[in-house]
Amino acid sequence: MSTILAIDQGTSGTKAIVVDERGGTIAIAEEELRPAYLSGGGVEQDPQELLDSVLNAGRRAVAASGRSVDAVALANQGETVLAWDPRTGTPLSPAIVWQDRRAETICTGLAEHAPWVARRSGLVLDSYFSAPKMAWLRRNVTTEGVVTTTDTWLLHQLTGEYVTDASTASRSLLMDIDQVSWDPELLDLFGLGAEKLPRIVGCDEVIGTTGAFGREVPVAGLIVDQQAALLAEGCLERGTAKCTYGTGAFLLANTGDTALRSRAGLTSSVAWRTAAQTPYCVDGQVYTAASAVRWIRDLGFIGSASELDTVAAKESDGTLCVPALAGLAAPWWRPDATATFTGMTLSTGKEHMVLAVLQGIAAQVAALCGLVESDLGTPLSRLRADGGLTRSRTLMQAQADLAQVPVDIYPSSHATPLGAAALARLALTPGMDLAEAVGDWNPVTVYEPVWSADRAAHYRSTWAAAAEATARKGELG
Repeated sequence: MSTILAIDQGTSGTKAIVVDERGGTIAIAEEELRPAYLSGGGVEQDPQELLDSVLNAGRRAVAASGRSVDAVALANQGETVLAWDPRTGTPLSPAIVWQDRRAETICTGLAEHAPWVARRSGLVLDSYFSAPKMAWLRRNVTTEGVVTTTDTWLLHQLTGEYVTDASTASRSLLMDIDQVSWDPELLDLFGLGAEKLPRIVGCDEVIGTTGAFGREVPVAGLIVDQQAALLAEGCLERGTAKCTYGTGAFLLANTGDTALRSRAGLTSSVAWRTAAQTPYCVDGQVYTAASAVRWIRDLGFIGSASELDTVAAKESDGTLCVPALAGLAAPWWRPDATATFTGMTLSTGKEHMVLAVLQGIAAQVAALCGLVESDLGTPLSRLRADGGLTRSRTLMQAQADLAQVPVDIYPSSHATPLGAAALARLALTPGMDLAEAVGDWNPVTVYEPVWSADRAAHYRSTWAAAAEATARKGELG
């Protein structure tokens, strides 16, 4: 067994944890990041700030642990991209964040190819994914250097290698999902056929070494953040599912060794690739979760996220919210949709609006649960949950009520880096199986549904009608 530094490089911050031989967290360090939100749907980050956050958080965590580490693992944002010089490592563009919508026109121009793209890549043709943003960079910023996801650049800075892992590559719209290899026809479709792309590696593969955090140690345990959480929460069997409540809310379900083509507007990706297996997952996204809470905080409805449960009304007054503050993802795929409140009267107070926002987040996740069940052909028996917003009892109870399944709260707020650490542990320990590397866990809280099935169905149908109206409004412009 080994001591591992696991780094979760995310949208709003970078977290580094040091995990001991038994999988326990012995030190944590975090660095805050503030993306720049631009007019026209642009969302950017400074690449140097990303790198500095990785180095600073990692070094602080190692120093706090009081020990040297045996490996470094990295979980990444997934679909955030940049252009950079492979000779010097110098960034040639800002990092274009997964939330950025400026590549929508590229997707619109390729709309006739959407069914073919979905069959080949498993993904919906949408600017959420990497390829449209890569193409936008090439058309609008620079034709120099290489254009990749941020994990490739960060790993190059740490090790000098030029790689990306299979789960990250599967979020690009450029990978044949069945073959787990770059697809020349998809590359050509996006005008990226001449690009030099990184080598696709296994998530448990040792890709090189780094001395950035002390002595020279292997780098392994590379994975997209959401798939890392799926792994950490023990969703190792087909039909097991989790939702992470972070900047957005992300529902993923393990679909086994087959890449499903969703009939319900979800996306299909590699969950993780190890020497022993390549399971797949379907996922759906709620673009605004913690970011919606930040919005109501900035409006003065709450002082901080910790006040959600004390401010939110105990019962709805009929106010509904579709929290599409950054558009609607599956199954609507309306990036131009905007948020709405309906059902308000003169008696509606901020407490009702706070409750409506939380119920709106839960309603969208519940809708995704239904879509997952449709694709799997079997109902979900439970939903595992992690992320900062799981601390809100109001939100989690609404989730159990609206999805009509028990919600198991993961006992750590570090699911993503713990998933990456498990893969690094697998890389360093020949003969270990994945379940042993992940370990067992018990939920810190279980939220059982208290609403009747009829009440939940009525709320979901009413909310779905509001969401459809919001989507149509975006379509009509």
